[in-house]
Amino acid sequence: MRPSPIPENLGDGVWSVPVPIPGSPLGYTLVYALESAKGPVLVDAGWEHPDAWAALRGGLSTLGLDVTEVSGVVVTHYHPDHAGLAGRVREASGAWIAMHHADADIIRLFHDMVRDGTGHAVRLASARRAGAGDGDQVTHAGEQPDPPAVPDRELADGDLVDLPGRKLRVVWTPGHSPGHICLHLEDGDRIFTGDHVLPRITPHIGLYPYDLPDVDPLGDFLDSLERIEDIEAGEVLPAHQYRFNDLSGRAREIGAHHEERLVEVTGLLGDRPSTLWELAAAMKWRSPWEAMSSISRQMAAGEAAAHLRTLERRGVARRYDGDDPIRFVLR
Repeated sequence: MRPSPIPENLGDGVWSVPVPIPGSPLGYTLVYALESAKGPVLVDAGWEHPDAWAALRGGLSTLGLDVTEVSGVVVTHYHPDHAGLAGRVREASGAWIAMHHADADIIRLFHDMVRDGTGHAVRLASARRAGAGDGDQVTHAGEQPDPPAVPDRELADGDLVDLPGRKLRVVWTPGHSPGHICLHLEDGDRIFTGDHVLPRITPHIGLYPYDLPDVDPLGDFLDSLERIEDIEAGEVLPAHQYRFNDLSGRAREIGAHHEERLVEVTGLLGDRPSTLWELAAAMKWRSPWEAMSSISRQMAAGEAAAHLRTLERRGVARRYDGDDPIRFVLR
């Protein structure tokens, strides 16, 4: 097991601060700070929790930085272990918050639902989707986070982030979330990959609700992996685990993993209609289905649904025309 990281000066005006995720097997989110003439710009901010806030402030201070001097926060995606503390950073420093417009729309929807009195369901969904890995459970000491802060700025593919004197370009990589972005530091031979490409685990790719029409998150994710393979970057800086090299090689490995899962799901289908839950229970997960918590099972079902949707799009599977619950057969 690798030791817990410490705040680091990575050189060339880039710093790394591990921010804990209370109760999560992921352990921490790696928040990066980039030097600029207007003050540091953060890539992600971490989970909204007093311990996480203390770690972010203390880590920045250890590196000679002050959270009150932060000029902006670029959020790779809306999940609470990435966007949660962005609002508190903005309160402390007046920094702007930026993210892709697709995830900004989701955050606005969350806030609207909270105002409408449906915030409990929103918080549960947000917590479920915070994690990474095949069926990994992400618990946060039983806490249900409030929606992250609404961003001040919205980004699109190819945009340059407001980082004076540097070139930090947005690469839209939907899949883990509709608006997930990577950030290519073109003048520094580095890329910040958020949860899109991690060195040892695969990000959670789920479909929620399970019958949500006209979306294919896994198909989007696989397309995003192929696209990012073409980016030349010497060092990969993910939001979890550790830095690594060979972006294209790791992206191909993750793509191959999902192709194997698609073959697995195809093998479970037949002429007899099967429900989503029957298929999810029959798939191979890190923990046995019987030992999973309800949240872990729901995440696993979300992954199964995403793979089924891709198989539908590829013409391999189809929905069975019958009564609820939804059932699937080979085409």
